[in-house]
Parts: sequence; C-alpha cells; structure tokens
Amino acid sequence: MKHILLAEDDLDFGHILKQYLEISGYQITWAKDGKEALEQFKKEHYNICVFDVMMPKMDGFTLAENVININPETPFIFLTARKLKEDKIKGLKLGADDYIVKPFEADELVLRLNNILKRTEKVVNQLPQQDTIKIGNYTFDTKRLELSCNDYNKQLTLKEAELIIFLFDHKNQLLKREDILKAVWDSHDFFSGRSMDVFISRLRKYFKQDPSISIESIRNVGLEFKVS
Repeated sequence: MKHILLAEDDLDFGHILKQYLEISGYQITWAKDGKEALEQFKKEHYNICVFDVMMPKMDGFTLAENVININPETPFIFLTARKLKEDKIKGLKLGADDYIVKPFEADELVLRLNNILKRTEKVVNQLPQQDTIKIGNYTFDTKRLELSCNDYNKQLTLKEAELIIFLFDHKNQLLKREDILKAVWDSHDFFSGRSMDVFISRLRKYFKQDPSISIESIRNVGLEFKVS
C-alpha cells in the first residue's frame, strides 16, 4: 500500500479527500498545516506527497523546499485554488510532478497519483547498474543521485537524474521535444512542456563547470546534449 502525505488545511475538503484516497487503496497521513506536514515527513517514508499551496504556519512551496532538502527522491504535487501563472511557474521551478487547480474531481487526482508513482518506480528500476557514470569531467553517482566535478557537488532529484540519463544516452544527437517529453514526462501537455524547460535550464547550471558540455536548443525542433 502506497503511503501519501496529504497537507491540506481545509478540514472539510481534507476529510473528503483522505477518505476517497483511502478507498482508492492508499495509506494517508493527513496534516492540517505545513509545519505539521514537515514534522510528519521527518518521521516516516512516503511514496508521494500532496501539498495545498496556501496553508497556515508554512505554505506548500516552503514545505516542498524543505522536503526536497530532506529527500529529493520523493515526488510531490501541488493543490491550489489560485490560477495564477506565477504560482505554476514557481511550482515548476521547485520540481513539482504535477499542479492541480481546485475544484477538481477526486478520481482525476487518483489517476495522476497512479501515473506519477508508476513512472517513479519505472525510473528507479531503469537506473544504470553501474554505480557511477563519467560525463565529461563530471561523475554521476547513480545510487546516491549525486553529480560532482572537482569541489562541486549537487544532490539531484529523481526527475533530474532521469533527464540526465536520457540525455546522456542520446548525447550528441538532435532530440525532438516531444521525444524527450514522452520518455521522461510521459506527457505532452503545457505543464510538462514548461516543466521540461525549467529542468533544462537547471541542468545547464549544473554542468557549467565543464565547458566541453552544453545543452543547445534548436528553435521549434528540440535540443542536443553535447559532450566533447
């Protein structure tokens, strides 16, 4: 049974959501604010997290930042009543796996949770057997999900690791955007496309220690991960 950490301060909505998710076969730990959710996350292992954005004591974005620092492999999605573009972009930059605007049907949430969990398990099972991969002057530790170069060390999220592995497996090849989205996000929607753009920008910063590595974009076509 998959364990979900639900952070939702609306008591009526949270109660209904908890019951529906339990009926759908999940184990639920429900926190009524961000601070309580963080304390719960420190105590147990969760397969995925569902965070409301607007909460007392600690908002969902701050909560997600803390969760990433503790365990970057845990996927999470945001729930929000706000449709602001800025909120979606902020969620994307944090590495959210999805972003759902209220009101929504509970079965839609269950479907998205199932898809994310299946994709996450698939990624873990497909991680390379070797412990380390050399990418230019970088060493990628596939077990610890760490990218290092000289004195530079970066702890990666599972999504970042998946994207790096896919790009490296197809290095020095022109890749279409839709092929990357299908392989790593398993989706072609707006959210996934913007999410990919954010992750690519992030990887460019991670690899800037080695000038022989670059991620070059070809407008309206795709990109190329160049390693010389």
